[in-house]
Amino acid sequence: MKILALNGPNLNLLGTREPEIYGYETLADIEAEMKATLPEIEIEFRQTNSEAELITWIGETRGLYDGIIINPAALTHTSLGLYDALKAVADEVPAVEVHLSNTHTREEIRHKSITAPACVGQIMGFKGFGYTLALRALAHSLKSS
Repeated sequence: MKILALNGPNLNLLGTREPEIYGYETLADIEAEMKATLPEIEIEFRQTNSEAELITWIGETRGLYDGIIINPAALTHTSLGLYDALKAVADEVPAVEVHLSNTHTREEIRHKSITAPACVGQIMGFKGFGYTLALRALAHSLKSS
């Protein structure tokens, strides 16, 4: 099984950016934890601050990956393009959306996810551990289908 883990804008700043909200783990810490938890799953981890790059990466997943874990970050609430890209590959490459914070406890603008309806599920509020939960959920979903 091969999973693509995509990370959106400003997630390269994890560990130092508002740690009271996002935690002290870096993306490298989160990646290492995911790989240690389910070592039999191949995980490719990417981060970009570019919406266009995320859309391109999603569009290239068919035939290469079994699933996507995506933290679109702030693009969650604004990107119809990401929704369309996820929806376009969903029949072959299902996605799970993950967020470090519980967006429903934050500013109202963060309460609605445009991208979540294109995903098989959403996990939020568990900081870095949410990625491991997303990986487990996606692996379970893929094995069940």
